[in-house]
Amino acid sequence: MTAEQMLAATKLALRITTNAFDSEILSLLNAALLDLGVAGVVVPAEANALVERACITYCRMNFGEPDNSNYDKLKRSYDENKAQLVTCTGYTDWGL
Repeated sequence: MTAEQMLAATKLALRITTNAFDSEILSLLNAALLDLGVAGVVVPAEANALVERACITYCRMNFGEPDNSNYDKLKRSYDENKAQLVTCTGYTDWGL
């Protein structure tokens, strides 16, 4: 999935139809990818549905001013998604 497609999918998930927030959303997408990388996830050249879902959840969690109950739910979901990627062969390169 290209960066443009990822942005479009994230905007759809956030229910955003304007381009006014593109830079903030792109920043969050980059932060999500970096966070996955810090955890040991090697993101494929073309992100797939699992990586896309993790990034979208990260953006939903951090976009704007989320209410606390929704933030906690999204945080748990993102953390679980990230943990699954970290333990899945094909998403890590531990030098084995």
